[in-house]
Amino acid sequence: MAKSSPRPAARRAVIVDGVRTPFVRAFAEYLQMDTIELGKAAVAALLEKTHLDRSQIGGIVWGGVILPQLSPNVGREIALDLALPAEAEAMTVTRACASGLQAITLAVAAIERGEHDVMIAGGSDSTSNAALTMPTSFMRKVAPVAMNRKAGAADYFRVLSQINPSRDLIPTKPRIAERTTGELMGESAEVMAERNGITRQAQDELTVLSHQRAAAAIASGRFADEVCTVTTPDGKVVSADTIVRGDTSMEKLSKLSAAFKKGGTLTAANSSALTDGAGCVLIMSEEKAKELGYTPLAAFRSWAYVGVDPADQVLMGPALAMPLALERAGMKLEDIDLVDIHEAFAAQVLSITKMLASDAFAKQRLGRDSAVGTVDPARMNVHGGSIALGHPFGATGARMVLTMANELHRTGKQTALLGICAAGGLGAAAILEAV
Repeated sequence: MAKSSPRPAARRAVIVDGVRTPFVRAFAEYLQMDTIELGKAAVAALLEKTHLDRSQIGGIVWGGVILPQLSPNVGREIALDLALPAEAEAMTVTRACASGLQAITLAVAAIERGEHDVMIAGGSDSTSNAALTMPTSFMRKVAPVAMNRKAGAADYFRVLSQINPSRDLIPTKPRIAERTTGELMGESAEVMAERNGITRQAQDELTVLSHQRAAAAIASGRFADEVCTVTTPDGKVVSADTIVRGDTSMEKLSKLSAAFKKGGTLTAANSSALTDGAGCVLIMSEEKAKELGYTPLAAFRSWAYVGVDPADQVLMGPALAMPLALERAGMKLEDIDLVDIHEAFAAQVLSITKMLASDAFAKQRLGRDSAVGTVDPARMNVHGGSIALGHPFGATGARMVLTMANELHRTGKQTALLGICAAGGLGAAAILEAV
């Protein structure tokens, strides 16, 4: 593992506020809103909430996974549609499920390098609007004619005669699978559960806890300052997350069958649902925040991104990224007040915490003599996680940063460690510190 010393922070970027849309199940309330529209809803709500002078915005960095084919730079489209300053730069990044965190840390780095004083960063995704692509065989037959200005009726009739309806005309359904292995994420998580000895009961217990904590946070008003109201094109008003089930119980979960493997341990309940949503944060240099009268919530002490072989344990990335983020911050796990781990699957979260507590894993994978440490369940995912709240791929990192920044500011706790697994064998982690 690459060694690194803590980053210099002569100029510190701070998170001053943030907003996310309610997270809803795919193909439901947000069916008519693509990732750009969802992103616009979040950024517009952030601008309204903060009363920010738009001329102050230096740029937008946006994360996404399911990008529109004709307008993949979602960040720029958001900026243009909301009439932000034309000179404000904007880009879109993709690092699978860590895209939102990647966008934020890129913006933080830009501010700390002195490139800008004010930036907006976050992410969005609409599984509901994922493109259905035509088979490659269809494209290779039709494209040469469709792109040829001189093509006439005879050319098109000739192509039509070559089309095989069963092979060429059935759209390809999007699959959440590894390109290199062909394995579905749920299938990968099943392998992970088996290799790490994670039981169905343990997964369901984590699932119940996630829903209970998320429901408690909603009931207490904990998310009221984070979640905006969205009015859809057809007039529906969405003001709260819709996937959370506070009445979830072990008895109810025990009745569900395996979702990815006959006799397996993963179900639709202990896996995160396909979700639509968006989230963003407002980031400033500490000096600019003071000048404009904003109260900083938190700053980044460190972050880390890693890769592992997808043919091994594709979702184990956080078990490597989290220790690296700790090392870069000059900290140990016991120094951390809060831990927030993305719940792609309960099996994956439990595997990560087991790896962090393992001496053998530390020696084999991290080159350390002893384990990173044991994550206290009371300090982990204190307001629920992706299993309960949902997982719009590009927005999850922004949700986690926003919730943890607010939690540090509200409670007086000092540090939070975030961990996110991502497709392609990627892992991400970051440490937030109170300001």
